[in-house]
Order: sequence, then C-alpha cells, then structure tokens
Amino acid sequence: MRKSNENISNWLDKNGNKEMKEQIEKELFYNKIFNENCLDTMAKMEDNFIDLTVTSPPYDDLRTYNGYSFDFESIAKELYRVTKKGGVVVWVVNDKTHKGSETGTSFKQALFFKEIGFNLHDTMIYFKNNAPCYDPRNKRYKSAFEYMFVFSKGKPNTYNPISDIPTKKRKVKGVTKRNPNGTMRKPKDVVFKEFRDRDNVWQYNNGFMQTTKDKIAFKHPAIFPEKMVQDHIISWSNKNDLIYDPFMGSGTTAKMAKINKRNYIGSEISKEYCDIIHERLERLSGGLF
Repeated sequence: MRKSNENISNWLDKNGNKEMKEQIEKELFYNKIFNENCLDTMAKMEDNFIDLTVTSPPYDDLRTYNGYSFDFESIAKELYRVTKKGGVVVWVVNDKTHKGSETGTSFKQALFFKEIGFNLHDTMIYFKNNAPCYDPRNKRYKSAFEYMFVFSKGKPNTYNPISDIPTKKRKVKGVTKRNPNGTMRKPKDVVFKEFRDRDNVWQYNNGFMQTTKDKIAFKHPAIFPEKMVQDHIISWSNKNDLIYDPFMGSGTTAKMAKINKRNYIGSEISKEYCDIIHERLERLSGGLF
C-alpha cells in the first residue's frame, strides 16, 4: 500500500501488527480488477508484493485498444519494484513490420528490463498453430509466433516444469560391463518417464473460439490463449500466490488464476473491457464455463 494508504501502512508497521497489515492488503487488492492506469494501481502496492505477472502490453500500435497508450519505461520500473525477490514477469510481445523492416521494439524492451535489474531468464516462443494467411508480395515468410520473455528478479522462487511430451522409448536394456576383477557386471535397464519436460517453444491454437470458448471475450481485439496463460501460471507460481496483469484486457489472466487457485490483481484502463472481465469472472463463479 502506498500514497492514500501510506498512513495505515506506517501505523501498522510501527505497531508491529503484521497479520492485520496482510489482511488489509488482501482486502484492498486481492482478486480485484482496477479500472485505471496500471501505474496508479502499482503506486498503491508495497515493494516486493507480486509473485508473478503475466501480460501482453499494447505494442507498436498494432491494435487501437480504444485509443489508450502506455508509458513503457515507467511501467517496467514499477514492475521491478512490486515484484517479489525471486518473482517472475512474463512479457508477451511482437514487432510491427514497417516498410519492410521490423521495429525491434520487443528486443529494446527486453534490454531495458535487464538494465533496471531483471534477469532475462528465458526467451520463449508462442507458436500459433493456425496463424492467419500472409501476402507473398511482401517477400517474407508468414509470421507465426510471438516472443514470451520471462524476466526474473534474481533466481526464480518457483519452477514447476510441464511434462507433456511423450517419450519414444520407455525402456532401454543396459550394457554388460566387466568388473575390475574380471567378472561380468549385471546390466541395469534404463527406464524412461512416459513424458518428458517440454521445451521453450509452446504451440497453441489461435483465433475465434480457439483461444477461449468465452464468446464475449472476442469483443477485445487481442486475446491470450487461455492454455498459454495457465501454463505460465502453473510453471512460475504456486497455489495462493498473487498473479498480476497490468493490461488485463478481456480478463484471461484473472480467469486462469482463479481456476488454478491463485489470487489475482488486474489493471485495465478501459471501462468497456472491465465489463467483459467481470462478466467472464461472474460466469466462472456461476459454473457457466
């Protein structure tokens, strides 16, 4: 809590009532959507407050987002401040191609995150299984992916690898070896797990009724695949952790946090999109999904 809540926070700090302070913070922030600029939301947060951020900011004016823009550098600095030590920020972005040249904005942003103290823990790829058609007159291959930069504030506290890639061999016979005294050593068979950990290229279906079955979500111009958000939440957080999305959009991060028993905070400057978020969360609570 900061600014308007600073007096309460200072009083609780002086009186040493940690439990009361945590309870007030939960009542003020946990599982809430704030219809405001994310800088205003983060200004109210204590340092080292968020376990995981999963977001896709507006980039290179590829979408209008009702005319809103954002101050990237200020937001990145605030994300560093409010992220816990060992916390993670997943930043999903791409680049616009202008007059035959990509802007490189995504890389510039990644380097800035490093400059302010984050580790570039991994550069992951979101591959779109059904990417839209392309114009061969542009003399370039079809764009079918986005970057998923994984930034960490030090070494990540949590890593729950997803193992869903089937292994081809289940069992391999061991090789007979000779002991130093000349006798033969009985070989041990090597048994492989049924599934191995996936790599850092994740594939998802993209498009209408593919990223989500929530038809109302498509009133937003750019929607996260629900499965992608869920996979990051599972990978970089644990149950009851606090998940933040500074550009909540249609509310996918909040929905998947709730389904996976995490707490969430969302910032969304558009009232129209906030209405979509609340409707999706209400339907989820009512068992309509």
